[in-house]
Amino acid sequence: MQTAEKSKPAIVLNQKMMSSLEVALDRDYEVYRIAGRADIAAVPAAVRSRIRAIVTGGSTGAAPELIEALPALEIITVNGVGTDAVDLPHAKAHGVRVTNTPGVLTDDVADMALGLILATLRRLCVGDRLVRAGRWGKDAIPLATKFTGKRLGIVGLGRIGRAIAKRASGFDVQIAYTDQQAFDDVPYRFEPSLVVLARDSDILVVAAAGGAASQNLVNQEIFEALGPAGILVNVARGSVVDEPALVEALVAGRLGGAGLDVFEDEPHVPQALFGLEQVVLQPHQASATRETREAMGRLVLDNLMAQFAGRPLPTAVC
Repeated sequence: MQTAEKSKPAIVLNQKMMSSLEVALDRDYEVYRIAGRADIAAVPAAVRSRIRAIVTGGSTGAAPELIEALPALEIITVNGVGTDAVDLPHAKAHGVRVTNTPGVLTDDVADMALGLILATLRRLCVGDRLVRAGRWGKDAIPLATKFTGKRLGIVGLGRIGRAIAKRASGFDVQIAYTDQQAFDDVPYRFEPSLVVLARDSDILVVAAAGGAASQNLVNQEIFEALGPAGILVNVARGSVVDEPALVEALVAGRLGGAGLDVFEDEPHVPQALFGLEQVVLQPHQASATRETREAMGRLVLDNLMAQFAGRPLPTAVC
């Protein structure tokens, strides 16, 4: 860490960010880098009383004990849309504002969802590995599954869920969704029961918010309803899916396949998934494009500047 400049607000950064964002943070702030959501010891005791902000990512967040250890903390800026790794009531009780970066990553996450659907149904990764291994014409590859005309169920019709539906409609699929309520401004069928939605879907895409309310929302009952020909795609949070039950269903063949960008204990992925050719795995990269990460970084900076200037926060969560 560079020598502190008293004129700069002191902040904590606990997740590696795009280099351009880190350069901007170092330019404008006295940055203390720590490893993880609760690494209090990495913040020198002599400066803890001066830390005014935590910059974090959606998968890291800030633990209550970190919040409590920083008495001057004013704001937690999440470089991502999910805030489930931040205890919002706890932050609010301590007078700490929380912001995220909604909207700017919607397109990328929806694009990833469509990519995972196509890669899983059409066995794109299987074909890629076969060609690279020089086995084309030597090894048989199972026939893939068509996407056009299928039944698509979406769990959570927020910004991302709607963007997924918009893209999928170009494939002439039948779209239905479940959420806490029905929406009058969409042409898709609302199904209040997740079990029924899964039973009536060929592909089920999880786009729901993470957090305690959605913990293991997609579970064994849902996998059984999807069935041995059904496909699960998750671009939300690993916590929304009962991961051990998912692995068991895939290994046993009770679920047809899965496209997964998120996991329960990242970066750790169940090794049982590695040998399953009907599963496509990604390292939580749905929003990882240069354009989107730059836009997210600008929102983080805008929120910090607004807080320290006493202006309304552009994207306040609480």
